[in-house]
Amino acid sequence: MQRPLFTSPQDAEAAFYDAFEKADLDAMMAVWADEDDIVCIHPGSARLTGVEAVRESWRQIFGSGQRLRIRVRDLHRTQAMMVAVHSILEHLSVVGDNRPRPAVVATNVYQQTPRGWRMIVHHASPAPGTPAPAGTSAPAGTLH
Repeated sequence: MQRPLFTSPQDAEAAFYDAFEKADLDAMMAVWADEDDIVCIHPGSARLTGVEAVRESWRQIFGSGQRLRIRVRDLHRTQAMMVAVHSILEHLSVVGDNRPRPAVVATNVYQQTPRGWRMIVHHASPAPGTPAPAGTSAPAGTLH
């Protein structure tokens, strides 16, 4: 499969969230750089480094069978010639489950490579000050 050429960090980010919602592992990994020093931290999870560890984490998430919807808000971008950092709030919901979920703060780092912009870091954690509404509980397992 030929990997897409992302001409901007925004293109790479759009592809990341599209792959996330579609639970498409190949499309997800096409966004990531092919480097052993890539880093992914899912909410409440350990730091994962390297392509194989990152791939396996997404395979497990997508294999859970949960279909997710993600709304991205409050984007703050910082970009230099070869690196871009996006800080955002992710609002995730599970298709078919109307319970509100707390927001997730995510930092996505993209690097310009000879093959276009690629993700090198995704770090997501629960947003402070956004507890789950009263009477709800967080779902078991990692949503992302």
